[in-house]
Amino acid sequence: MFNIFKKEETGKDNKHPSILAVACLLIHSAKIDQNYTDKERKIIKDSIIEMGANREEIDKIIQDAENREKDSNQILDFTREIKNINEVDKKIIIEALWDIIYSDKDADMYETNLMRRLSGLLYLDPKVVGDIKEKVRQKKI
Repeated sequence: MFNIFKKEETGKDNKHPSILAVACLLIHSAKIDQNYTDKERKIIKDSIIEMGANREEIDKIIQDAENREKDSNQILDFTREIKNINEVDKKIIIEALWDIIYSDKDADMYETNLMRRLSGLLYLDPKVVGDIKEKVRQKKI
């Protein structure tokens, strides 16, 4: 539907490198409350498929992203690769992040702090991020 990460011909691997960074960011948001659930894994898979990930490679992308997220010390590693995409695509990513956060019907202080930091790191207006948060929150309650 959105196909944010259209495949580019780059020789032997034609997968856009940012899809892995987005998957890492989604996984990080799911793990930040110390409760990484199957429901969150499904949202992550569905989100990155919707963003253009290859369905046949989805399990490998998720596994690579989980390993990369586990080995990373900070979200800068993930945002560096996606901060320059267009604003529409960033909003789609932010909506997926809020969807993961509200999958358990609640956002704790660590999750809201993460989203506040991400709005700055991705160069998004905090009001826009807040509007997306409310939209997702209303869907979940």
